[in-house]
Amino acid sequence: MLEKVLIANRGEIALRVLRACKELDILTVAVHSSADSELMHVRLADEAICIGPPGASQSYLHVPAIISAAEVSNADAIHPGYGFLSENADFAEQVEKSGFIFIGPRADTIRLMGDKVSAIAAMKEAGVPTVPGSDGPLPDDPDEIVAIARRIGFPVIIKAAAGGGGRGMRVVHNEAALINSVHVTQSEAGAAFGSSVVYLEKFLQKPRHVEIQVLADGQGNAIHLADRDCSLQRRHQKVIEEAPAPDIETHLREEVAEACVNACIKIGYRGAGTFEFLYEDGGFYFIEMNTRVQVEHPVTEMVTGIDIVREQLRIAAGLPLSVKQEDVRVRGHAIECRINAEDPHTFMPSPGTITTFHAPGGPGIRVDSHIYDGYTVPPFYDSLIAKIISYGEDRDIAMARMRQALDELIIQGIRTNTALHRDLVRDASFRAGGVSIHYLESKLED
Repeated sequence: MLEKVLIANRGEIALRVLRACKELDILTVAVHSSADSELMHVRLADEAICIGPPGASQSYLHVPAIISAAEVSNADAIHPGYGFLSENADFAEQVEKSGFIFIGPRADTIRLMGDKVSAIAAMKEAGVPTVPGSDGPLPDDPDEIVAIARRIGFPVIIKAAAGGGGRGMRVVHNEAALINSVHVTQSEAGAAFGSSVVYLEKFLQKPRHVEIQVLADGQGNAIHLADRDCSLQRRHQKVIEEAPAPDIETHLREEVAEACVNACIKIGYRGAGTFEFLYEDGGFYFIEMNTRVQVEHPVTEMVTGIDIVREQLRIAAGLPLSVKQEDVRVRGHAIECRINAEDPHTFMPSPGTITTFHAPGGPGIRVDSHIYDGYTVPPFYDSLIAKIISYGEDRDIAMARMRQALDELIIQGIRTNTALHRDLVRDASFRAGGVSIHYLESKLED
């Protein structure tokens, strides 16, 4: 087993990784910006090293500072969490070249799956269902672009090959707007991602966002941990997630999950990962793979009983998967609400000092959070401050427990989106299950 892990992240995921390390008797090193010296995981880590000022580019995204911290602390490995450098192939490569273990996939795998065009090509080859599209980057010839769009059928969506997080996308409903939209998206992609490569896909009208959690040890063993539904989104950012996804036929789940496992083996995947799909009218369509642990991993842990972060650490230590596919059993239902430090109406960030924090409890309730009374939420980073997870023997029980948990939750001193979540878990359409990715934004516009 690893002896010492440097946690190259902050907030609730950093605390989550620290807890998994402690359980395995692994020493921990917390790196932090000067604004984050009072984070809970910094207080609890065996060592803490300040790596720069508040700005992420000078701290959590500053590769030399992180590598130096690993060197001076004699760490064995670096866990990137999610966000920041977690899917940065150059960082993963630099970590390995510097003599440390990167707790995640190999750099070449991150590159393969980080480029949407190469990822789709790899998935097609592995038998994973994909959205009808251009099957590669768009050509320069406008006539060829039009011909591709006609073959796919309008509406279509233009996507940046290097994009992510809902950025670098544009929907086109007719042929007249196509070429100009391609040029605009290429310019935006070049400015935002350093690559102007774009591709075309069929735009699905009312799909759901369903994803498959996988684990692979890079030694030829891979398993899936079933699916999640993450369709309640605002501006392509997930708000509520649940596992398993409601109202999908068993044989469809099994077919796509098996295809994901086969894809992992084919590309030599190592670590935790998530295959993300659009699901519509009984069809799964691959959109991207996240080569890291997900924010919403707790709902999968709740219904399978498998500690995903623990498995990440074991895999990084060179151990094979501790679980076989036949051992994976999905029991009950779990729901996660992301609590953000933001105004529930305008969604503007709300940094400041938390004067009162009371976490909910009771049967089936889990709270992943780094906040506490007197903690000051800084204005420099993502606004996620807590995840409330409920579990029940079925979806109705999980939903009832979540309603009670949100009613018990108290966070004072700053504004949060708790009121939005209280409304959503009482929303008739969401309670019925199976809403599309457009549902929340439509609801907010009413």
